[in-house]
Amino acid sequence: MKRILAIATILLIAAAALYMAQRLKRQDTVSPDAVLDAAANLQRDVTRAPMQLTRLSDAEETRIGDALAQQYLSQLSAFTPQMRATEGYVAEVGNRVATHARRRLNYRFHLIPNANFINAFAIPGGHVFIGQGLIDQMTDEDELAFVLGHEIEHIDHYHAVERVQIEARLHSLNLDVVAELAQIPMSLWQAGYSKDEEFEADREGLRLSTVAGYSPQGAVLMFNRLEELDREYVERSTTPVGELSQIAIEGLEGYFRSHPETSERLAQAQRIITEDPLPMGRQLTRLRNGSARDKKGTGC
Repeated sequence: MKRILAIATILLIAAAALYMAQRLKRQDTVSPDAVLDAAANLQRDVTRAPMQLTRLSDAEETRIGDALAQQYLSQLSAFTPQMRATEGYVAEVGNRVATHARRRLNYRFHLIPNANFINAFAIPGGHVFIGQGLIDQMTDEDELAFVLGHEIEHIDHYHAVERVQIEARLHSLNLDVVAELAQIPMSLWQAGYSKDEEFEADREGLRLSTVAGYSPQGAVLMFNRLEELDREYVERSTTPVGELSQIAIEGLEGYFRSHPETSERLAQAQRIITEDPLPMGRQLTRLRNGSARDKKGTGC
């Protein structure tokens, strides 16, 4: 028996080594940042390996996600009828995209009614949250579909549930106890994932929204807008005028810190659109009720 266990262990280590060798064959720029990225991805992959071997069932994941969502939703302020209407619209678009996800989960979509929250995140079990501040940067429904598709893929590819398992292991949390789940803060999900996982969510989210009938231009427009916001963020943070938008600046800082370089994300999207190929000629759908950017003529 011991011999069988030893052989099985050796085979597992060899398989893991082969997997890691394949993952690290990618050519990265030689720089301290590249070395740090490689080290971070290696650590992430090594940590994910046992999670994949002890993956939670969909029912367990849903139970945990529902408990977390209830906790986070209780922290939000009361909704106005307009906020409810916006959330309903987000759910309509999200469900249209989620219909094409691989996993048959009950996807649910929630609005964070804060104009300074320029971000979106997903938690296990099918819950997706998006800030009013991010919606306000959009002009077309196709952009919203892409962002929601990106978050759906964090769930669809088990990124979210693996993060819960890692968090539970690091802090010795019992995932069967609701009171212990309450120790997992909302900020954990806003922190983003590894670079590889973010790129995977971009790739599959783009394809998912396109299969749902949206134009891949939505992703390109979103990334172009994010690049514009990045420039505004840098300029405003170094000028007196920027002080007037400090809260919005902090919201952008959180988004850019938790995602790869926008230029890299845009380049990947353009490559997929060309290689798949995806229908760039498909007509865009105007965002319903417009956006704050349409009304104010500015994004921040």
